[in-house]
Amino acid sequence: MLTRDHARPDGAGREPAPSAGGAADTRTSWCPSGAAHAPESLVLGVRSGLDGQVTYLADAVPAAAVLDQIPEDIEPRRILRFASHCVADCANRRGGDCTLVERVVAAYPAPAGGTVPRCHLRAGCQWWAQTGVDGCRRCPALATRHHTDDELASLVADPDVTPEQLAAWTAARRD
Repeated sequence: MLTRDHARPDGAGREPAPSAGGAADTRTSWCPSGAAHAPESLVLGVRSGLDGQVTYLADAVPAAAVLDQIPEDIEPRRILRFASHCVADCANRRGGDCTLVERVVAAYPAPAGGTVPRCHLRAGCQWWAQTGVDGCRRCPALATRHHTDDELASLVADPDVTPEQLAAWTAARRD
């Protein structure tokens, strides 16, 4: 089985967490915008619809089980949402924090409604541990790999861009 119940980091209820064939490693945080080819990688969902929102799978699937089914001319991260372990040498890492989720929260408005999407990672998710509901509500809007013509997504993905720079860019577009 790929999922197992674990308490949410805030202790309020239980959520499934990914498992690599056994109990989830509670010492390892998971990145919901992870690498497709890491040994532990999971497919969380599929980008769908005109808006490219992620539709989450009922159960996470090991990435290795599906990667060979994707045509060679299609970048898997454009159509599938992957999760993998957070790594110390990630360009988005600052100490124990993920700067990517900070930029995501700064750049994208939270969708209306008080619910968060169903998630296989929540118990071990770095974004959930760091931002809680704020990161979760924005998670379906993101692709692991964005189109290069999407200027906002390119800025959010750039580890050198600060949340303040994103806010200024967004404000300039509203004027």
